[in-house]
Amino acid sequence: MNFSAAIANSLWGLANVPAYLRFRRALSEPGVAQRRRLHSYLETNANTAFGLEHRLAEIRTYEQFAKRVPVRDYEEHLPWVERIRQGEPHVLTRELVTHLVPTSGSTSARKLIPFTRGLQREFNAGIAPWLCDLYRQMPGLAGGPAYWSITPALQDRETASSAVPIGFDSDTAYLGGGRKRLVDAIMAVPSAVQHVQSLEAFRYATLLALLRCRELRLISVWHPSFLSLLLDALSVHWEQLLEDVTSGRCFCSEMFPESVRRELSSSPMPNRARELRRLDSLNAEALWPKLRLISCWGDGAAALSLEELRRRFSHARFQAKGLLATEAFVTLPFGAHWPLAINTHFFEFMDDAGQIHLADGLREGGEYEIVVTTAGGLWRYRLGDRVTVDGWVKRTASLRFLGRGGNVSDRFGEKLSEAFVAGALSKLFRDGAPRFALLAPDEDATGCRYTLYLEGAPRPDCLEELDRTLRHNPQYAWCRDLGQLLAPRMFVIRSDAYQRFAERQAAGGARLGDIKPSPLSRLSGWSQIFAGSYVTQPSANLALLR
Repeated sequence: MNFSAAIANSLWGLANVPAYLRFRRALSEPGVAQRRRLHSYLETNANTAFGLEHRLAEIRTYEQFAKRVPVRDYEEHLPWVERIRQGEPHVLTRELVTHLVPTSGSTSARKLIPFTRGLQREFNAGIAPWLCDLYRQMPGLAGGPAYWSITPALQDRETASSAVPIGFDSDTAYLGGGRKRLVDAIMAVPSAVQHVQSLEAFRYATLLALLRCRELRLISVWHPSFLSLLLDALSVHWEQLLEDVTSGRCFCSEMFPESVRRELSSSPMPNRARELRRLDSLNAEALWPKLRLISCWGDGAAALSLEELRRRFSHARFQAKGLLATEAFVTLPFGAHWPLAINTHFFEFMDDAGQIHLADGLREGGEYEIVVTTAGGLWRYRLGDRVTVDGWVKRTASLRFLGRGGNVSDRFGEKLSEAFVAGALSKLFRDGAPRFALLAPDEDATGCRYTLYLEGAPRPDCLEELDRTLRHNPQYAWCRDLGQLLAPRMFVIRSDAYQRFAERQAAGGARLGDIKPSPLSRLSGWSQIFAGSYVTQPSANLALLR
């Protein structure tokens, strides 16, 4: 047992208990909890620039709020955010905006999300019951360190043009807020690793820290491919990693700032290095024998990559994350469900007809787009995520993530949405998930069609089945029948698909940690990004995969 990590875990757990108990009580009265949050926002922010323009002080009911404040996307919030960026106080919130947090959203354009202490408290109100419930189910998690995914910036922060800091110095500030010291004590990988400016060096330093940590109990990442790609680098650097475990040094430390180098140094660990030398670098169970849980995305497009990770970590339990975005904490794993985090923000739900429903007015099986109001200053903000109600925890809806509502490819009126494409690919790969799959439109001299970019072995009939499944969308079928869209084709990727995908998104301004993987891209030209070749008859071209 790692006693310092165990003590920090215990103290963090005790700090989370009050929020856990409040959440359990609120599950029985979601409507009461939600209306309490709304009235708190109205009272607190009535004298802000936003509050005065929308006369928030006069609002007494939800119906008045919905009439006075329209549903908005980020572009409609942007003028207010720009005022904050220029240094104007009390624009969207009475509280001081401490940071503007960058996120990519559903396009490559970067968004800056206002972050306040109140928003941090709301995130803690979602994190606390999740962790308390998790450690209650698996108390062994508290006995050692955890790896919470730290992602490199890989580009300079834009602080000069903003009166408010952009981004955090450490991801643990986002995770822990005022409890940052406790969180830092639990981390197997120092948060300073995120300051590296080379993806290769970032992976090396992360693997080195993880190999030093035999007592690792918990891994929390976003997309499963993030961890798969990290482990792929083990065999490449294995001998050098063992030398650094032995010596306590990090051979690529010169690529880090001086302050970071100190955190990468360690006491020599010759015994751990000797143990590792007897092991296979591909045997995750032997490398981290105490690992108990991996938390990662499991819904939507991430389901295709989750199965491979399960094979690598056959000894660990997996837990699909709740729906968590830079803007809002929406659902959390709790028992066998993912209930709405009703003590975090004020939520509304828009159905396909554009009608708005509140948290206590949802129906099982219903599909909705999330609209959220937060203490960070987002007012009736269209988050862009679609969910379905798959059950109940007491009287609170359990929600399953379907996909991004705003990601729709529409070259000729076919209107292929991310949620629909995710379902089509799940049916296509029902017998075994590939490492990576992406559908995107492509145009050449022959016309326009959709290309399935695939890393993995295709079935001989998969293109025909894909076309049949996509035709369940009547708009797509109409475009195909008219000849506006040609039959789909396939591009077989030899390797590094998700890495190339992430690099293209990062080149457009997104941080790696903010990139949301998707089964659908509206962008064309992916054949210039991935390494591989087009395949028209999979059965005759399987040799390309060998």
